[in-house]
Amino acid sequence: MVDIDGVISLFGFQAGTRPEGSFHSIDGIPHFLSAAAAKHLLALSPLFELVWASGWEEKANDYLPHLLGLPAPLPYLTFEHSPGRSNAHWKLGAIESYASDRPLAWIDDAFNEACHEWARERHAPTLLVQTAPHAGLTEREAGMLSDWAGTTPPQAPREPRDPRDPR
Repeated sequence: MVDIDGVISLFGFQAGTRPEGSFHSIDGIPHFLSAAAAKHLLALSPLFELVWASGWEEKANDYLPHLLGLPAPLPYLTFEHSPGRSNAHWKLGAIESYASDRPLAWIDDAFNEACHEWARERHAPTLLVQTAPHAGLTEREAGMLSDWAGTTPPQAPREPRDPRDPR
């Protein structure tokens, strides 16, 4: 599960310390997209089924695969509640429904205790990977994900889902 804001679309970096990447206008909103995050997601794509887990929902596929060089389109989650940056638990229902009993790695910059409790209680292997919104998905987090994938038992492939299907 891949969040976007604070993972791929970075914010809060100091002037003169901007990471490698570029600004893009997405629906009229400026976003700084991390080149490192794009590179790491592409390298992780053979190990994971990448799924957008962001309030961007289907809009992620309108822009990000092309801008980041990722396979398109990626599955995405839809959510019942309005997103709130410090309230990541609003994603749990959709993530649980999509992942079911499969192993799950979730990359986000806004985990709270509800997320950690949910991860501890899941029966399937679960990894929460916290990013800093000014740095996003870096080599450190990508290494954690790659190492975790190498130690997690493989699961039967899931039937591909039409990314336009809002389930």
